Amino acid sequence: MNGIELLVAVSPLTGPLIIAGIVFTVVVLIPGLYTLTIYNGLRRAQVRAQNAFSQIDVQLKRRFDLIPNLVESVKGYMAHERSTLEAVINARAQCASALGATGGGTMMGAATVGALANASGALDGALHRMIGLVERYPELKANQNALQLQEELASTENRIAFARQAYNDSVMRLNESIVVFPSSIIANFFSIEPMGLFEATAGERASVAVRF
Repeated sequence: MNGIELLVAVSPLTGPLIIAGIVFTVVVLIPGLYTLTIYNGLRRAQVRAQNAFSQIDVQLKRRFDLIPNLVESVKGYMAHERSTLEAVINARAQCASALGATGGGTMMGAATVGALANASGALDGALHRMIGLVERYPELKANQNALQLQEELASTENRIAFARQAYNDSVMRLNESIVVFPSSIIANFFSIEPMGLFEATAGERASVAVRF
């Protein structure tokens, strides 16, 4: 069979193959690539939000470490304020428990993040009350250890505020993608859930003044 005869023999299949290729591209390949693009975008947004939360995690744990040392440094001067100091320690424990419930950023639903925000607000309120009482003890102003802890705590509070804003920005972008069509379909199919915002409680919006 020469070349012309081979071309004639194959040519009847060429049309259906081209059509099949076009159908495959339109029906399978393009939608598949589009789905993959959206899916990857949602997963990247999740990773960015989880990374942003990890910064909150680091700073909250740093604050947890500072609080017992601060309480220890002032309790000798505040023997009559035992209930206030215990309230700070208890609020710290509850906040640490709420942080643990987030699974290190893997369980970031509205309920777990809301519980953490509430516990953090309660801790801030307890600290605010303790600091208010500390100001009644002028001798604490000469306590260098307390002063250093105060500076570290204030710095940590600022870092928490910045980390929380960065986290909320990342979560907002993720949540918007989840509810907007057609990415909402992809998110629902792959069970990509919205994350909760770390919103300040009413008491937390009033910044804790840490002064000695």
